Amino acid sequence: MATYKGLQVFVQETDSEHRGYFEAARQGELVVQHCLSCGLLRGSVGAACPFCTSLEWDWQAVSGKGVIYSYQIVTQAVHPAFAEWVPYPIVLVELDEQRGLPWRGGREGETVSLRVMANLCRRDDPTVPEAEDNVAIGKRVEVYFVNLDDSIAVPQFRLSDEPPEVTPWRAPIERTSV
Repeated sequence: MATYKGLQVFVQETDSEHRGYFEAARQGELVVQHCLSCGLLRGSVGAACPFCTSLEWDWQAVSGKGVIYSYQIVTQAVHPAFAEWVPYPIVLVELDEQRGLPWRGGREGETVSLRVMANLCRRDDPTVPEAEDNVAIGKRVEVYFVNLDDSIAVPQFRLSDEPPEVTPWRAPIERTSV
């Protein structure tokens, strides 16, 4: 059983929906589910394709590069293991694969972009969260892996050296005292 920030991480041998994800991460590879019926990729792990409801899928490796689509600054740790990190960013990353692909079953303008969520950590020290002032929508990021033991790793993201494709935007930081 692996440990991350004091939390025990265990994926059952019979958990086909998650085990492959963490095993691939341990090999330094980010994988997502690929629907064998409609061919679309999905960032949220689940039994059925959210686009066509097919139950047939396999794992597909992706680059692990993308842009911050959205983010949240966590100011109250929901678990004591993350209390020392507060405030810390959680990012919704739109991966380069499948960006802007029109959804043939949706309304005009809807896309089936590939998005995953993770912590955003510092490039020079992946054990520390990225500073709030450095987080912005549109900034380029890349995956890296925190190895927990010989069989499992956790994908995280860090800011990339690549320039942003658009002018990054971030929410104004309002500091109030209590």
